[in-house]
Formats: sequence, C-alpha cells, structure tokens
Amino acid sequence: MDKQTFWQLIETARADTAADPVAEGEADQDADQDAVARRAAELLAARPEAEMLAAQQVLWDLLAESYRSPLWAAAYMINGGCSDDGFDYFRGWLLTQGRAVFDAALADPDSLAEHPAVRGAAAEGLALEDEEALSIAWTAYESATGRELPSDSFTISYPPLDPAWDFDFDDEAELATRLPRLSALFGDV
Repeated sequence: MDKQTFWQLIETARADTAADPVAEGEADQDADQDAVARRAAELLAARPEAEMLAAQQVLWDLLAESYRSPLWAAAYMINGGCSDDGFDYFRGWLLTQGRAVFDAALADPDSLAEHPAVRGAAAEGLALEDEEALSIAWTAYESATGRELPSDSFTISYPPLDPAWDFDFDDEAELATRLPRLSALFGDV
C-alpha cells in the first residue's frame, strides 16, 4: 500500500460514513469522531495481509510528515491546549478529514479556520481528536488475522521541530500574528 491507496481508503471510509445517518447526526462530530477510522479499519481488513502491514508504515509516515510546530500551534489553539499525545490524536483527526484537508493544513495550518468541524469546535468548545485513527492498521490486522500487528512491520522517525516556532503557545499575541484566522476564532476561548 502506498500513500495514494491509503488516501483512497480514507476517502471511501469518509463517503461510507457520510451516508450513515448516525454518523451525520453527530453532535455533531463529538459524538462519533472515530466513525471514519472504524470504517477505514473495516475496509483495510478486507485487503491482503501485506497491505495491512504496509498501511501502518504509510500512517506513521504521514504522522511524521505532519509533525510540525505550526500545526502543533494550530492544534493547541483549536483544542485549548495540546500535549504530545493530544497532538498525535489531533493529527489522527486530521488524517480522517482526507488528503485535501491534510495537505492544506500542512501547507498553511491557519487554513483550518475555514474547516466546518473547526468552526463548530470553536462555537461548541469541542476538541478535535481521533485516537482510533492511529490504530487503523492495528485494528484491521487483528480483526482479519486474530493476531497483533508485528512491531517490526513499521518504523517511526519524527523530524526535529522548527526552532522558529519554539515559543509559549499561550502567547496570544504571537499566535495572532502567526495564525490570524484561527486566533480570530479561538482568541477569546
């Protein structure tokens, strides 16, 4: 499985869950942010074992690609704080939004201010996280084989964070300068 196939899997899962009236009525997204991840795992479980194993590496490669300070600052604003684990869960949520949203957020994290779920999170005070998205391949593999995904089937290698973004994310003035649209949404939260 390559990145393009992984993204197709996510898009199919998104389409399937959008057609599900239970998933659509989420209060809205907070009730079941894991629906896309669950469906992606179901779809992946129907694929050959080698693809399930490869999907785990693709997922970690995408998580490494999104391990960026500007995105972390955006997650911090959106979720009202963001620990290491919280950033992982936020990026899990970001993965389930599909490739276009993911790529746009990496290019310009402030673009997330236009995303309907982000706008909803600002209005409702909801956190955007999806821990289950981090285990799509694990869940699929265990479901299909009855075994745990072999730990040697993937590697994790995060790049260093950008030192230019090494500031206190509670500094609202600095965030307003760097992420003005998100700051306008979340500045008073």
